[in-house]
Amino acid sequence: MCSYITEKASIFGSAKGRDGWMRVDTAVIYYDHPVHVPLDHALNIDFVDSRSKARVAVELSADSARELVRRIQAALDSGDAIHLGSGEADPQQLARTM
Repeated sequence: MCSYITEKASIFGSAKGRDGWMRVDTAVIYYDHPVHVPLDHALNIDFVDSRSKARVAVELSADSARELVRRIQAALDSGDAIHLGSGEADPQQLARTM
């Protein structure tokens, strides 16, 4: 049974796709049947450039996705403690001005 559980986020970043580096401005996250990974269900993330419709797709097991979330949070917390504590500009503020 398909769940159609989908979340969408506006993002600012880059991804390396088939034709090299591209901008990405949207992440589409869904928990459903994967296309490639041999699982019944997976957390699928499409990083998309909404202008060209180019995308980079990732399919993860639920356990892998949860571990990735923990590691992303740990890296952000450590980076903020080091960089924001040193008086550097907030990277999110810089991104908003670009």
